[in-house]
Amino acid sequence: MIVVVDERELVTEGYNSLFDREGVACAGFAPSEFDEWVASAADDDLKSVSAFLIGDCREGSISPRQIRGRTGAPVIALSEHHSLENTLKLFESGVDDVVRKPVHIREILARITAIRRRAEESANFTEIGPMRIFMDGRDPEINGQSLPLPRRERRILEFLAANRGRRVTKTQVFNSIYGIFDEEVEENVVESHISKLRKKLREKLGHDPIDSKRFLGYRLVF
Repeated sequence: MIVVVDERELVTEGYNSLFDREGVACAGFAPSEFDEWVASAADDDLKSVSAFLIGDCREGSISPRQIRGRTGAPVIALSEHHSLENTLKLFESGVDDVVRKPVHIREILARITAIRRRAEESANFTEIGPMRIFMDGRDPEINGQSLPLPRRERRILEFLAANRGRRVTKTQVFNSIYGIFDEEVEENVVESHISKLRKKLREKLGHDPIDSKRFLGYRLVF
């Protein structure tokens, strides 16, 4: 999930629509709401956030360092003021990157992937047995052959791979794929997506690589 912070509701709603077209959950906040949310949000909610985008906010109302105190997700400033002085000031505030507007949504997603890759010092894919699971939106490969997946199933597989070795709950999977503020979709939809994903993986691998425990959640195994 991407979190966008901007004084203008029209802007946050616009980004919400654009990210949705790319199959990425997005939540928008006004600066006054965001500060309280970051301070009080549950750890599981913050783990579902892949990046924070800071737009037009009153100077000093948003602290990137406060965000980083609760989560390691990238913090990117969206700048409408194209000056060296403003760019340097934003970097000094603690953001990971400064993007000049207008900017395409796919460029923002690419920058997020690059920042996370550098932070984790790892490749943009995870290999689990014969599976190669990419973190940049490409379909996974099994024994070198691409396995086309619907975007929700692909993102669930990416989330499980990113948490390899740890069990994740149904709520964590839902929050990562749909966002923590989506009240129009029932959380049980995760079970349907995972059931379809398991069937496809089982057909290709000959076994089920998703271990599930009632009330405990899911994890990738091999």
